[in-house]
Amino acid sequence: MLSYIVRRILGTIPVILLISLLVFMLVQAAPGDPADLLLSDEATKEDIDDARKRWGLDQPIHVQYGKFLIAALQGDLGTSFRYTDPVVTMIVDRLPATIELAVVSILIALIVGIPLGVWAGARPNSWIDNVGSFVGFFGISMPNFWFGIMLILVVSGYFNLLPSAGRSTYGVGGPPITGFFILDNIIHGDWNAVRDGISYIILPAVALGTNMMGILMRVTRSSVLEVMHEDFVRTARAKGVRDTVVLWRHVVRNALIPIITVVGLELGTLLSGSIIVETVFSWPGSGSLLISAITSRDYPLITGTVLTYTLAFVIINFIIDILYGTIDPRIRFDK
Repeated sequence: MLSYIVRRILGTIPVILLISLLVFMLVQAAPGDPADLLLSDEATKEDIDDARKRWGLDQPIHVQYGKFLIAALQGDLGTSFRYTDPVVTMIVDRLPATIELAVVSILIALIVGIPLGVWAGARPNSWIDNVGSFVGFFGISMPNFWFGIMLILVVSGYFNLLPSAGRSTYGVGGPPITGFFILDNIIHGDWNAVRDGISYIILPAVALGTNMMGILMRVTRSSVLEVMHEDFVRTARAKGVRDTVVLWRHVVRNALIPIITVVGLELGTLLSGSIIVETVFSWPGSGSLLISAITSRDYPLITGTVLTYTLAFVIINFIIDILYGTIDPRIRFDK
């Protein structure tokens, strides 16, 4: 196991370096000069040249990337052109909101998608299978940004049931502890703030998690259908084991490998896919921060945010690989 972990860590280093190089080159190649976009209209050519020199944009691109890489290895992702704050500090401040949204989204997808997929796979061609197939195709086909807008129009605009933007009501909640609004107020014991945070996160979480719910339902159904025809399932039934026990103890456990793979991949996708949803719902996470950085050509903030998403994706997939051996004892990493 230890040798496998070391190999995986060594294998991710070239991936992260390559992605950092690609991101750095692409943002530099994008049209638009940060100095022109961020300085006022009254700025003279001397002011623009001074800003470019101060930000290091007057140097060759390979020199800029070399300085960025050396600083990044020391934990410094640079200073934002637009906000003049350290990029690491800005990402750390915004990332908990994105993680909180992604966790609630994946919980919704798991609670709805997996049981529906299990029941659909256990009873193919039944009414529950038809309902599950409809939910699965709906989730896969529905663009989350359009679905989010529809939720705002119907749930918030027409029925006025839930707030349509933001993370919490102004002035509600205690001082931050972990950065996760709901968790912090649970620690404080402020249940009014907890309910307020839940009311704000429901719509963006549903909009973000619906696609994953559809994918999970389809994958779970296919995996359960495949396992249902295995010999050990027929043996368990022949011994008189109840169908419910056979389904949840034998079938579902052996069908978990592809499900966990999808959950791991989709969790990383949720972190990066929340960019548009955060913009639609004005959610103060790292996704909306990235959109703001792109519109202003804030090179350090763009690169730092994308690298954060990349690192999160790599870590999630690494954890999923480790879980394989826990779920299926037949999988060994030392071979």
